[in-house]
Amino acid sequence: MAPADGVLRQFWREAVQQTDGIPLDASCVAVASPLAHHAVYDISFAGAHGHRISGWFVVPTGQAEPLPCVVQFLGYGEGRGHPVDRLFWPALGYATLVVDTRGQGGSSGRAGATPDPVGLVHPQMPGFTTRGILEPATYYYRDAYLDAYRAVAWAAGQPQVDPTRISTAGCSQGGQLALAAAVLSPGVAAALIESPFLSDVGDLNRLPDRQPYREMLRFAGSYPDLLPRASNTLGFFDVTTLAAYGRCPALFSVAGRDERCAPETGRAAHAAYTADKRLHVWPLAEHAAPNTPLRLAEADFLAEVLSERRDSAGPPILAQEGHVR
Repeated sequence: MAPADGVLRQFWREAVQQTDGIPLDASCVAVASPLAHHAVYDISFAGAHGHRISGWFVVPTGQAEPLPCVVQFLGYGEGRGHPVDRLFWPALGYATLVVDTRGQGGSSGRAGATPDPVGLVHPQMPGFTTRGILEPATYYYRDAYLDAYRAVAWAAGQPQVDPTRISTAGCSQGGQLALAAAVLSPGVAAALIESPFLSDVGDLNRLPDRQPYREMLRFAGSYPDLLPRASNTLGFFDVTTLAAYGRCPALFSVAGRDERCAPETGRAAHAAYTADKRLHVWPLAEHAAPNTPLRLAEADFLAEVLSERRDSAGPPILAQEGHVR
C-alpha cells in the first residue's frame, strides 16, 4: 500500500538530504584493456552511508567531448563483470557507467566488487529483497536507490560527460533502479526501463514463485504476523508509486511471457509515470531475454531525446526548494 503523498515526500527528502551531506569521494583509475577504441576506468564513489560503490566507466575515444552518458544498472544477483560485457552503448558513442548493486554479484557468472556493510537488522529470508523490510529506513532498497542517485552524480561530475545528457538504463532490478534514479536525481534527462522489478507489489502472498520474489513469498509464509509492516515498507519503494513522480522522458518495455516480472506490473509503472513516456510490448518475449529490436528502439529513443544539450527535465518533486545537485 502506497504511503500518503506527504509521508513519501518527507521520507525521500530526508534520505536524499542525508546522503547529500556525505562527500562523494569519487575515484576514477584508468585500467589496461584490450578495447582499442575505448578508455576504461575502474571507478568508485561513496553511496548511502558513505559505503563504497564500484563500477566501470567506459568512454569511446576519438570523439568530441563531452559525450552523452548511459548509467547502467544491473539485474538481481549480477555484478559489473568485465568491461567487454558492456559495449553496446560505448559502441554507439555513449560514455557508459556500469554500476554494481551493493552486496550482489556472482550468481549470474559476472562478479561484483561492492560489499554491503549493513548486516541483519530484522528477520529476513536469504537474499536481499527482505533485508530490513520491517522499516522503510532500514530496507535494503533504500540504500540501493540512494546508491543509484549517487551514481548519476558521479557521472555528471566527469569531464568526458555532458551533464545535461545523462540517461539511466536497466532491466528487471536494473529497470527498478533506473526508474528510482530518474525520479530522485535532477541529473537524469531520459530513462530506459525494461521489465522493472518491485513494481505494483500488492499482497505478498500473491507474488510469482520466481526469484527474487520467491524470497518475499517465503518471508510471508514464515512471518505472517509481520506482513502489514513489510507491506507498508514496500509502499515506499514500489516503482509504480515512484513513477507518479516521473520528471524526464522514459521508454518502458515489457515481455509478454515474463513469468518473473509480469507484463501487467511493467504496464502499471508505465501507466503511473507522469512525464513523457512510451511503451514497447514484446508479446512473445520472456524475462530479460536477448532482444535486438528493443536495443535498437532504445538507441533511437536516446538519439532523439539526447540529440542536443537541454535544460533539466525538471527538479525532482522530492527535492526541497533550493536543492542543488
